[in-house]
Amino acid sequence: MNEMLSAENVSAVPVKVDRVFDSCSDKDCITNLQVMLDNGGDLPQQYTNVRTRCVTIDNICMTVEPIPFNRGYYSVDITYTFGVELLCYARACDNPDVLRGIATAGKSVILYGSESNTKTFFSNGARIGDTNTCCEVVNLPNASCQCVDPIALETRIVNLRQNAPEGDCCCRRAVMLTLGVFSVVELSRPVTLTAAAYPYSVPSKTCSAEADSPCEVFSRLSFPTEEFSPAADSPENGQTGCGCRQN
Repeated sequence: MNEMLSAENVSAVPVKVDRVFDSCSDKDCITNLQVMLDNGGDLPQQYTNVRTRCVTIDNICMTVEPIPFNRGYYSVDITYTFGVELLCYARACDNPDVLRGIATAGKSVILYGSESNTKTFFSNGARIGDTNTCCEVVNLPNASCQCVDPIALETRIVNLRQNAPEGDCCCRRAVMLTLGVFSVVELSRPVTLTAAAYPYSVPSKTCSAEADSPCEVFSRLSFPTEEFSPAADSPENGQTGCGCRQN
């Protein structure tokens, strides 16, 4: 190992990587987020109480635009599309019905993404950079958004006023959410860097397949004592972590 890591075995090689020029992390509390139910209508009148079963981030759309008079900086406009599953109760002790819908929310951040006036063409047909109507090269950085599934902080039923075709006012029932979202946004560009490389070392571990009998394998397993002891903190309402999209 020491011989492999010696300076004599090190060589400098060029590598193509995506360099992150700027990034930021956010802790967003999104309020008054209306759920658009899949049935295309309002929340049925028979439901008096709702709670959120789960919320997932189904899609994120992003656009990157340069900031005028601030070269190298870009505005990243982000639109979240949330998939929502609701548990709807006609009465408190009844079994709930599951309704599904989507909700959308947007945000903007400003990050540094450097500048590049080059266009890159690849043999597979891909390309980086374009020419606008003013014959200027437009080479925008790549934006990425990492996030975890949001936390449902509040779920409530509201009455929304709207104008009826006859000119009268009427109310429609909707579900509003308050969500907590953690995210990391980055701006990156492909660059060529020089990195130190070491010779490849053949693994010393020998490949093997388990040849023991099933009973011999079972005999080496520890007895699962914790499975026979009730947990002190059980999941809420006896649920065992079933995922979304399950009734």
